[in-house]
Amino acid sequence: MEPTFRAWYERKMLATPALVEETKLVERLLREIKTIAIVGISKNEHKDSHYVGRYLKNAGYRIVPVNPTASRILGEQCYADLKSVPFPVDVVDVFRKPEEAMQIVEEALETRPRVIWLQLGVGTHDEAYQKAWRSGCILIQNRCMKIDHQFLIRTLPHQSNTTHTTKGEQHEHEREETKLSV
Repeated sequence: MEPTFRAWYERKMLATPALVEETKLVERLLREIKTIAIVGISKNEHKDSHYVGRYLKNAGYRIVPVNPTASRILGEQCYADLKSVPFPVDVVDVFRKPEEAMQIVEEALETRPRVIWLQLGVGTHDEAYQKAWRSGCILIQNRCMKIDHQFLIRTLPHQSNTTHTTKGEQHEHEREETKLSV
């Protein structure tokens, strides 16, 4: 099943030269960042924001839950808002309604993260992009950090560069041809 999803991801995220460049940037960022503030992370373990936060924590990132209705999520101290976080974060990952995006981007820019990431469903916002760019901040829009991490960073245990079946050799060859350089 993994080759099917990989083919979908590559068709989607490498569809245009602009997407290829953005995907290269995303891969580089995911390798460099360490701390991710997740605005709108849910206490409910069945919600996407909670699942993504758990995945990112398990992948080795330090997550910082931002949710005014909780004291702890995923074993981490919650903060009511970004201004309450007493240390710098590399990324502000946003799980909020599209109409709240601009306000959250403005709040995030005050904390000076390297990246603001508007998750799938938060939409694309030209004004937010321009404001972030003018502030020297990267704005990623309408992408899922978990999905990008799975396809660009994570290596599955059954994938190997040394032992291949005929099908595996073909798959590895295809991966090498489409591998994104940093």
